Amino acid sequence: MHSQALAPGEVRTYLDADMRAPASFEVAGGVVAVVSCRRPEKATANQDAAALIVTGDDSAVLIVADGCGGMASGEQAARIAIECLVASIGALQANAVEGQSLRTAILDGVEAANRQILELKTGAGATLAVVQLENGEARPYHVGDSQILMVGGRGKVKLLTTSHSPVGYAVQAGMLEEHEAIDHEERHLVSNYLGSAEMHVEMGSGRRLSDQDGLLVASDGVLDNLLLDELVGLLKSGPAGKAAAKIADLASERMREPREGRPHKPDDLTLVVFSRRGMKRAAKPSVESAAAAEGGEAVMAPEISMAEPIKSAEPDIGI
Repeated sequence: MHSQALAPGEVRTYLDADMRAPASFEVAGGVVAVVSCRRPEKATANQDAAALIVTGDDSAVLIVADGCGGMASGEQAARIAIECLVASIGALQANAVEGQSLRTAILDGVEAANRQILELKTGAGATLAVVQLENGEARPYHVGDSQILMVGGRGKVKLLTTSHSPVGYAVQAGMLEEHEAIDHEERHLVSNYLGSAEMHVEMGSGRRLSDQDGLLVASDGVLDNLLLDELVGLLKSGPAGKAAAKIADLASERMREPREGRPHKPDDLTLVVFSRRGMKRAAKPSVESAAAAEGGEAVMAPEISMAEPIKSAEPDIGI
């Protein structure tokens, strides 16, 4: 699959998209693949949206927004979320304000989106998942039940954000198993969303990205139709474009063809996959050889893992 190289400052947005194959781009030392489409046989607008913002030679922002289907103007709310984040990050790049970080621009964009959606006074809402790629790390931000998953080359789950919903919190607490949660009658309820006066952003610590890691940012159209083990297997199986195509195809198939014993929930679907797998890289000297050249001894730093705090649930809204 051919990937187009994007330069710093370039942006790709996907609003009311109905894609049949991933769009693939070279950014931040890897490949990003994007798919956004309506649920099968749907004639109305796609209430999901996505964006890719290239902020530097080795940095980018990946965004997925999902308009709440049980609320008015879901497509408009998702569009506002994308537009506010693009504007906030674009202002940072254009003005290069000293001391202002990409993290601040992302948070400012989310707050602006929340204000604008509230100002509609239609009851509109949207969930949101954002990943900041910078300095070889992925930092997650999310609101609601759009989620972020990071998988190592051997299938280890390095990051899985918690859905801001009663069912999501129950899974995290061990009160529900995955197979119980995916068919739960309250799975469509969310406790946190853009368009709420009580909206909050959950921001995680930066996770170091290895060359074999796969990163997924997705709406619940993906997460309600594939199990975690299936997503892990597809993310570790190949380059970003192939992984994105397989995930989208399998989710769409399950929406079209319900079968006993497997997930099935027709919905709009949007996903962004990032991976360095398959990228050609110049050979670099190892730590040991570099140290030897200096006449010294290599010392490897330990890997540190940081746990994320659990956020309390807010009033439940159906999507």
